[in-house]
Amino acid sequence: MPQSLHALAVHIVFSTKCRRPFLHSKIRPGLWAFMAGILRNLECYAVHIGGVEDHVHIACNLTKKHAPMKVLEGVKKNSSKWLKTQSAEFRGFHWQDGYGLFSVSPSHVEALRKYIADQDEHHRRETFQDELMRILKKYAVEYDERYLWD
Repeated sequence: MPQSLHALAVHIVFSTKCRRPFLHSKIRPGLWAFMAGILRNLECYAVHIGGVEDHVHIACNLTKKHAPMKVLEGVKKNSSKWLKTQSAEFRGFHWQDGYGLFSVSPSHVEALRKYIADQDEHHRRETFQDELMRILKKYAVEYDERYLWD
């Protein structure tokens, strides 16, 4: 095959440092748009970005040109810098050190988009910690709970 073709849809999850509720509803639309721009500059396509006060979910198609770790590093680093320029209240802002990155079947991308769009409603019933534990169990990801909650 003379071409290099790929389809790599993923669900990315990460929180604010110590799950501090920095991401109030007024800043989220701009932050999500800025993150989508970062992804676009990295040749990734953001299907949907959303979240609540203490964490973010990203549904996107990753590029074959950059390692996933480099994509996440770019999104977190640049969005953190941008957020700190928006107001003095964000001067102490940091993302958690880690992240969750899960592959998604193309047939499930639309369901993931809806799930992310419904985060405000969803988190009236489930905490971020319970949500992450459920996702890790769903994907059979091994983890050390001592390092989940920085």
